[in-house]
Amino acid sequence: MSMRFFDAEQVRRALGFDALADAIADMLRSSPVAPLRHAHALSSTDSLLLMPAWSDGAQGALGVKLVTVMPGNRERNRATVNAIYVLLERESGAPLAVIDGEALTLCRTAAASLLAARFLARPDADNVLVIGTGHLAPYMARAHCHGRNVSRLRIWGRNGVGAQTMAQMLRDEGLPAQAVDDLELAVREADIVSCATTATAPIVRGAWLRPGCHLDLVGGFRRSMREADDAAVARSRVYVDTFAGALAEAADIVEPLERGVIARADVLGELAQLVTGEVPGRTSDAQVTLFKSVGTAIEDLAAARLLLQNAGADGG
Repeated sequence: MSMRFFDAEQVRRALGFDALADAIADMLRSSPVAPLRHAHALSSTDSLLLMPAWSDGAQGALGVKLVTVMPGNRERNRATVNAIYVLLERESGAPLAVIDGEALTLCRTAAASLLAARFLARPDADNVLVIGTGHLAPYMARAHCHGRNVSRLRIWGRNGVGAQTMAQMLRDEGLPAQAVDDLELAVREADIVSCATTATAPIVRGAWLRPGCHLDLVGGFRRSMREADDAAVARSRVYVDTFAGALAEAADIVEPLERGVIARADVLGELAQLVTGEVPGRTSDAQVTLFKSVGTAIEDLAAARLLLQNAGADGG
């Protein structure tokens, strides 16, 4: 098989949210291996991240995401984060595909939250709030509206113009989006709150969360980043994408643990356990649930494998 190349647009076209959420669930059931991401300092500011994963059996696959973080690129008017994904044949190690890493990450992050919401959000949740206006935010909006009869989709960002622009883009796609200025009121009224920010201090307050709300935290991936306060974590049934990643890197979980706000037993399960039924998700309409994602190479692997399968089915 010759090696394939997939650009960002090809990735976005080929990966539907439902199919990708199902693919992630299938991959999680196969007991894949995903070491913690390898971070290498190239300088005092620049970093190289390596995210490998592999699986055997029916879901057999092997891949690695390579990510560079170059903050100085802002001054060059270039992206500060760049990524590619390399998919290889599990048995031979032969390269199968090189894939736009950012597009793959955006799609799989949103699909993972959709998968978690199947277990954690109320089935009748119809009021969605997305906090953030960066590249990931519209994907979170689309995912949380997918398969739901959403009556209100609200967008809040520190940059009001950015929120207006994103809301208009989503309205053009047929979603009931509107930008809002009052974050507290929007949170108080929301059934699903999805945070996709780079905040270093909490934005969402636990006191604002209504009974039955599902809080989805996907922005923070370093110990220096927080999106929700301790009260939000303390009043929620807490789940994570992986214990290994979240308990090492998610300040939204680690800091309340270190301060004794919650105990380790209060982190009820990881996404694989929800998928396999090892742990229950939401058990009543009044519960507040929280899903914290820092990203895992397992999701990248599932997305890359599905992308190659879809490309073969299309004859491309």
